[in-house]
Amino acid sequence: MLTFLGFAMIATFLVLIMMKKMSPIAALVLIPALFCVFAGKGAHLGDYVIEGVGKLAPTAAMLMFAIVYFGVMIDVGLFDPIVRGILRFCKADPMRVVVGTAVLAAIVSLDGDGSTTFMITVSAMYPLYKRLGLSLVVMTGVAATANGVMNTLPWGGPTARAATALKLDAADIFVPMIPALAVGLLFVFVLAYVLGVKERRRVGTLVLPGQAGPEAAETELVPAGPGTAAAAATDVAVTSTSANGSAGSTAPAGSAGSAGSAGSAGSVASVGSTGSVGSTGSVGSTASAGPTASPAGPAASAPRGNGSAPAPEDGFQGLDPDRPTLRPRLYWFNAGLTVALLTAMIMELLPIPVLFLLGAALALTVNFPHMPDQKARIAAHADNVLNVAGMVFAAAVFTGVLTGTGMVKHMADWLVGAIPEGMGPHMALVTGLLSLPLTYFMSNDGFYFGVLPVLAEAGAAHGVSPLEIARASLVGQALHMSSPLVPAVYVLVGMAKVEFGDHTRFTVKWAALTSLVVLAAGMLFGII
Repeated sequence: MLTFLGFAMIATFLVLIMMKKMSPIAALVLIPALFCVFAGKGAHLGDYVIEGVGKLAPTAAMLMFAIVYFGVMIDVGLFDPIVRGILRFCKADPMRVVVGTAVLAAIVSLDGDGSTTFMITVSAMYPLYKRLGLSLVVMTGVAATANGVMNTLPWGGPTARAATALKLDAADIFVPMIPALAVGLLFVFVLAYVLGVKERRRVGTLVLPGQAGPEAAETELVPAGPGTAAAAATDVAVTSTSANGSAGSTAPAGSAGSAGSAGSAGSVASVGSTGSVGSTGSVGSTASAGPTASPAGPAASAPRGNGSAPAPEDGFQGLDPDRPTLRPRLYWFNAGLTVALLTAMIMELLPIPVLFLLGAALALTVNFPHMPDQKARIAAHADNVLNVAGMVFAAAVFTGVLTGTGMVKHMADWLVGAIPEGMGPHMALVTGLLSLPLTYFMSNDGFYFGVLPVLAEAGAAHGVSPLEIARASLVGQALHMSSPLVPAVYVLVGMAKVEFGDHTRFTVKWAALTSLVVLAAGMLFGII
């Protein structure tokens, strides 16, 4: 009975979220409460919730102060050199922008913290996606999948949990998995390239001032549709290509005009400096955007006095290089503080929430010594803090009911019991396959400390090494990072202004495929 209720509760939650019938916070709270009553344990709901909140409170504290800390670091310009390098590579080409998203997310993921990765990636890439009219779910999907592969680093969490649960050395688990994980990361880059090419065909390529050569003639810019409409682009020209390959003329940006539909090949399209994209493809001063479309922010739609702006070094910018919060004289202090903070995290000198609390307080005090400035920085990031903390505590209700009622244990036992006896010698493969749904529907703690020892014991009975079981358990992390039970994913969708249901529908298939690629590579190399 509890097995059925557990699967039914998860299915109900996902369906309502993806159909946008309920907000994630409401669904995380109300659905488990209802199923707790169905299980006949409504009287214990309070105990389950308090226990869940107690377990997730340190995570909420960590995310709150991590958002403040890295928000301040982004404000003061610590990551601007990395962002400029990525943007210089992108050159306003949708394909390069999507690939750059994957590369940036992978690099930043080296710190082992998903929320940090998503904050930096979205802050850098969001203005470009809005200005080019690219699909924001492509950004969130690529970033989450890249981070999921990198989440297997020993200091990222899953590897340490697997080592602890099976009493193994983390290095013995992770180091042999590096080739398989490298293949998985390469697959993410290839996926980003394919998705980027599709976006290029859909929206075209913006031509920057002074740009020439083959890149200067691309497909015509067309609206991205409701929810992902292109913000008004300033100081760019849009070149259209006809059906037979001949390029039409180019109209200078800044004039009031309309961008024709994809079918009007060969026509001239211009982008007004203050216009917004309408649902029918017109761009002008009175056109209205889709229901969720909004300007890309200061970097994309700030008013210009003369209708033009000086082009930055790379011709295109994400973060505003002239924002008043920059602290160039304190750059090396901030870099040193961040390196010290990450080193302390990896060495586990103090609990991570305490480290971020101290780091946020020190960063605010040194970079913004005046109280009004400190209050302004805290207020600037309060929206993200409230959204993420609310999601974490709402998720505590979901996990508390799943664990407290025994649904998780019954579901895991049923899945393990359903494994045919003949699959015993292939328990590593079975573990890899089970890691996809189980790490998506369960917390990492629940899977690694509750299910993995059972799988390892079953494998040992058939001569399968616990090391192989532990390595196989890591392959599901690419999918896990988009789980509704992962707090960091709410940082990602919140900052990107993407509905969680839209992100789930787009990302799950690609993340699952990435996990299967890692599993196949591990088996091919003889690691698993």
